[in-house]
Formats: sequence, structure tokens, C-alpha cells
Amino acid sequence: MTGMAEAARFDALFDHILVGDADAAVAAVQTGLDDGVPATSLLFDAMIPALEEVGRRFETGEYFLPEMLVAARAMRSTMALLRPSLVASDVPAAGRFVMGTVAGDIHDIGKDMVDLMLEGAGFEVIDLGVNVPAARFIEAIQEHEPDVVGMSAFLTTTMPQVARTIQAIRDAGLRDRVRIIVGGAPITEAFALESGADGYAPDASSAVRATRALIR
Repeated sequence: MTGMAEAARFDALFDHILVGDADAAVAAVQTGLDDGVPATSLLFDAMIPALEEVGRRFETGEYFLPEMLVAARAMRSTMALLRPSLVASDVPAAGRFVMGTVAGDIHDIGKDMVDLMLEGAGFEVIDLGVNVPAARFIEAIQEHEPDVVGMSAFLTTTMPQVARTIQAIRDAGLRDRVRIIVGGAPITEAFALESGADGYAPDASSAVRATRALIR
């Protein structure tokens, strides 16, 4: 395949992810794999750049939550198809991330968006779900040895659980083993840092950027 044709392939896949056309994105990935295009090329030359552009547009107000959500879902669909080839190629994950909504809080939309964006960016994500007690976060750190732990709180009444959970991780002697990032509608950067977190993300796009910064 000529360089121009290869570029056109990557451009098309980029556009499919950008607009959230999951069916077209999956078809493009399958055709690429069938034609012998390395899975790493599809991922790093088209898919991840598309997701980064989605994040940029969200931050500038060109995209809103619905556009971001369909793009992230298209990325997840293509990753499901691409992952076996990436594993066979021994491509390491960008990092391991444990995610959960803190105890007393059952909101999951923001958490799920972060999961989608991180998975699309190449991270291995272990989602603990909602209403997660501190003990479960501690168990997950011991079991999965993540690089980063993410905590979400959507209610002002559950915000104190962030600090309590971080303190519990500290009391368990595990705080130095992970970086912690927090977010959610009522959370501010000042609150996150006062609670003992290493970072703060107001939305899913910035969560990817903040996570990358924490593990560099």
C-alpha cells in the first residue's frame, strides 16, 4: 500500500472515531487488520489522535458530553477488536488505573466517561463500580497494584468520603504505592489537594491528561 493510501486509511479511521461512528470505525479497523496493517499503527496513528482531538474540542466548547460519549464508545468498540492483536504484539498498557465512586454515592456517568477515555488512551482500567467503601479501594490496590487510583464523588454529602478513603489508604501503608486523582461535580482542585490527592480532573478529557502527568 502506498504512503498516500495508508494516510487516507488513517484519516478515515480518525474521522470515524471523531464523529462517533462505531460501526464504520470497527469496519475500518477490521479491514486494516485484514490488510496486514499493524495494530499499533491503527492505534497510535489514528485512534488515539482522534480521541485526543475529541478531548481538545470538549475543552474548547466545540464538543459537549453527548459528542464525547459517542466518540468514546466508538473507541471502546474498536479497542475490543484491536486488543487481541495488541496483546499478541506485546504492546504494554499505558498504565493501570483503578476507578470507583466513593461510599454513599451511586452516580456513575462521570466515572464511566473517565473509564472510556482512559481505555481509549491505552490504559488498563479496573472499575470498582459505585458506592465503593475504603476497604474495597485498599483491596484493589493490593490485588491489582495500579499506577493510579481514581475516585469520583457527585454529591456534596459524599465529598468527605474522598479524604476518608485517602486516609484509610494511608493508614493501610499503601499511599506511597499509588498516585490518586479525584473528580466529580462538586469537587474542586483545592478540595482534592486538601484531601490528600495527587491530582484533580474536572472532566473525562482532563482525567487522561492528568493521569499521564502523574505517571511520567
